[in-house]
Amino acid sequence: MTEYEILLLLDPDLDEDRQSEIVSRTRDLVEKGGGSWDLHDPWGRRKLAYEIAHKGEGSYHLLQFTCESETLDEVSRVLRIDDGVMRHMATRRIKGSPARPVAVAAPARNDAEIASEVEEEEE
Repeated sequence: MTEYEILLLLDPDLDEDRQSEIVSRTRDLVEKGGGSWDLHDPWGRRKLAYEIAHKGEGSYHLLQFTCESETLDEVSRVLRIDDGVMRHMATRRIKGSPARPVAVAAPARNDAEIASEVEEEEE
């Protein structure tokens, strides 16, 4: 079995129950295929770099699980035909990678100012 993760981009107009239903359906498919569910990390609503289907935001969910490649194919097929899923991307997890990845935001403007002040003091 191989470790995978899926970054799932859901329609921001879906209510919480429908989003939970999509995630639980994915979990059921993984477990029925003999795999194990490792993590569901909801990242929440975020602004998109470009609009998808006239929507400027999306609701992100990170899913991590272990399964056979046939099960991953079935999960991807089901996510592709679900209207609530705007995009999804399945990748293989690298051995030794952190168990819980963190979504990193861009540094704040004052962080850059503080860094430049520190550099000036060091000179």
